[in-house]
Amino acid sequence: MDCIFCRIAEKRLPAKIVYEDDSVVAFEDINPQAPVHVLVIPRKHIPTSLDLEEEDNVLVGRLFQAANRIARQKGIADRGFRIVTNCNKDAGQTVFHIHIHLMGGRPMGWPPG
Repeated sequence: MDCIFCRIAEKRLPAKIVYEDDSVVAFEDINPQAPVHVLVIPRKHIPTSLDLEEEDNVLVGRLFQAANRIARQKGIADRGFRIVTNCNKDAGQTVFHIHIHLMGGRPMGWPPG
């Protein structure tokens, strides 16, 4: 397996890491779609949300808690931010390692797609 996000989490590829702990890594998106655009990933390789197991429930909560912490640190929590997770090709998933897009710093339109 040659997963780009696993390599970033293992620090075998460079990234602008903004947060990390024992189970989560967050880094700046290389193609930002908002003034703040951070990807929040688990260190554990899980290809899509469909591959989550019951044992991953705590891990998913930690992803959201990390996203909230980063939103506060980046100053976008009070005005609002968007959390997006894509699942499979038609939804726009291009890296098959689950991740949260944390975006903010500008008004977000709806519908997003």
